[in-house]
Amino acid sequence: MEKLLIEDFAAEGRSLARWNGKVVFVERTVPGDVADVFLFKNKKDWAEGFPVTFHELSPQRVTPFCSHFGDCGGCQWQTVSYEQQLQFKQQQVQDALQRIGKVPLPVIMPIIGAREDRYYRNKLEYTFGVHRYIPESEFKKTSPNPSEGGVLDTGYITDQIDKKTFALSESKNPPLEGREAGVAGFHAKGLFDKIVDIDRCYLQKEPSNLIRDTIRDYALANGLSFYDVRRHTGFLRNVQLRICTTGEVMANVIVGEDVPEKLLPLLKHLQQAVPSITTLVYTINTKKNDSLQDLEPVTYSGKGYVIEKLEDFQFKIGPKSFFQTNTYQGERLYQVTREFAELTGKEIVYDLYCGTGSIGIFVSKQAKKIVGVEMIEAAIEDAKENAAMNNLPDAAFYAGDVTKICDDDFFSLHGRPDVIITDPPRAGMHEKLVRKILDIAAPTVVYVSCNPATQARDLNLLGEKYDVTRIQPVDMFPHTHHIENVVQLKLK
Repeated sequence: MEKLLIEDFAAEGRSLARWNGKVVFVERTVPGDVADVFLFKNKKDWAEGFPVTFHELSPQRVTPFCSHFGDCGGCQWQTVSYEQQLQFKQQQVQDALQRIGKVPLPVIMPIIGAREDRYYRNKLEYTFGVHRYIPESEFKKTSPNPSEGGVLDTGYITDQIDKKTFALSESKNPPLEGREAGVAGFHAKGLFDKIVDIDRCYLQKEPSNLIRDTIRDYALANGLSFYDVRRHTGFLRNVQLRICTTGEVMANVIVGEDVPEKLLPLLKHLQQAVPSITTLVYTINTKKNDSLQDLEPVTYSGKGYVIEKLEDFQFKIGPKSFFQTNTYQGERLYQVTREFAELTGKEIVYDLYCGTGSIGIFVSKQAKKIVGVEMIEAAIEDAKENAAMNNLPDAAFYAGDVTKICDDDFFSLHGRPDVIITDPPRAGMHEKLVRKILDIAAPTVVYVSCNPATQARDLNLLGEKYDVTRIQPVDMFPHTHHIENVVQLKLK
């Protein structure tokens, strides 16, 4: 499709154009660009594509600060200024709540932007592998129509073909040699097996890059194999990092073979090369998937966990603990939640999807009692430890299904909630839980969401008994399409 005007932002970091009544979602573009677009999906009412040739560049464009932009699967919006990102995220929340929620809304408060748009993550995971993603700049480009100066970007097409033909021929990818024998970084967008070899990442403060490079360089120098996700062989798999505002640093080195004579010298070298690591753990993962929930990390040095702080509250974070990935914005998000709860010290607060108890603990000083409920038992154990660490003996945490736990006997023991705080995953709340909240009929509900679309769906159901009274978007992840939104609801 030639000379397509990119008109607006769309979901998931893409932009959109219109062509003959059809909406076209285009990757790697900014509103105001004019480009020839190659379609890789073409349906009746919509299509998806990527730019082949740019005829005009949008005045909104800025130069990406990361050399891996466009190859790595993160930070999709580095070509747009942070101020413009915030404007679109604000509009994204409004559009979702109006289009899907279909309930009366108050004026949405201006989005709270991040105080730092780089080096903001406290958690990051690097992957080690043998299949390097070849950047677009390394591909020879072929012109589909030289007379018009067209240039076809073959990188995307090659990757799609590679995914489909691997099952037929594994031999076309021989073992890599030298520096290519092992790469460390992030998965390329949409590709399970290709790793973008990272030189410098701007998501996490040092010693993040130093730890990744130290492990990679040691492995290459000492002949340690990197994991082949296609054949499920190899030693070095991942490293997970937590770098806290308290100065504590945890590294979890994950390997695919239980071979102490390989592992222990690596860990010794890493601790000596990066002495700022306060806790070094390792995990043996011989499974085909990367999930660590059913595995037990082993402490090599340090206490086996780190301490992070939100205001004056301390939180213990282990290798498998959940915690808000952006500490500074997580603190701001919880401050909004506490403000929307309108606590006076007399209220019983139910914290649903409480995880490790961070929201409930954060609002506890203004509440009479905190009751947390979460499906994952390990998270509840963490919540109990965090409550004890913050001298909250009256906080109660329970593992199980809210719809089954919160019965009359439970209310007799803990009291009916004056405020319900719910912070579900991206899929939103199960309809049974929505019905349960309607049955409980607490005077105030505070809904914290990482997905305005599913939040809007749930607000539509809650509209049976509740009015939406306050809305506050919060940006937790600059240069990505992700957005958090806090909504206050009052019983009609």
